[in-house]
Amino acid sequence: MALNGKVAIVAGASRGIGADMAKYLAAAGAKVAVCARTEVVQDKRLPGTIHSVAEEIRAAGGEALPVVMNLRDGDSIKAAIKQVADEWGRVDILVNNAAIFVPGDLLTVQDRHIELSFTVNLRGPIVTMREALPHMKAAGGGHVINISSRGALFPGPGPYDTSKKPGGDIFYGAEKAAIERFSQQQAWLLQAENIAVNVLSPQGRIKTPGNVFFQNDRENPDLNFEAADAMGKAAVWICGQSANQFTGNIVYDEELCKEKGL
Repeated sequence: MALNGKVAIVAGASRGIGADMAKYLAAAGAKVAVCARTEVVQDKRLPGTIHSVAEEIRAAGGEALPVVMNLRDGDSIKAAIKQVADEWGRVDILVNNAAIFVPGDLLTVQDRHIELSFTVNLRGPIVTMREALPHMKAAGGGHVINISSRGALFPGPGPYDTSKKPGGDIFYGAEKAAIERFSQQQAWLLQAENIAVNVLSPQGRIKTPGNVFFQNDRENPDLNFEAADAMGKAAVWICGQSANQFTGNIVYDEELCKEKGL
């Protein structure tokens, strides 16, 4: 299989896009660390834990390790990546998928939500990269995939159609734009180390537990979610490329799958 012998860390893998990407990487032969905060389901709208996803991977014949990782806590990130390296002796792939949405607009958003958003969506991926890089260098190279969104695309200059509102929450698009810029800078800096940094985005909305959370009924949620198959296939393809040749790209899942016949 394409990724035999590789060790992958997937942040935000207890459900949704992260869980599906973890399953695809495992099916391609990688040993996968299923990383997130959730060990026990506490809200019916958010089914899935690091343990349930790891068990699904094992049941399908793959190898997985559930690892607690809280992107709000730098010590938790350090401990999680050390646990993976201690368990399997290396780190080859890092997927930064975890993200949150916060409620409100600029007049109503709370201080704690501002801090939470930037900590999880921007600082978290930066810290996970920092902690994983020494292990990738020791392994002779690796792949970082930072997950973004079409929300990162600039709307361009106004005046605007005020009968419509831009999608996404107040900070998400700006944070993803920052991640894209940061990723390309790091791709340039790390190319000589045989470490690729690429950005992968869904082509459109994927109805995952997190994506429909605010619209879902708390007591009787609709659990008919969409699988992120194109994201999984695209991630496997990216990680199968030469790290010093395919790097610094910002790609969309469905476009890449169509182009490569995945």
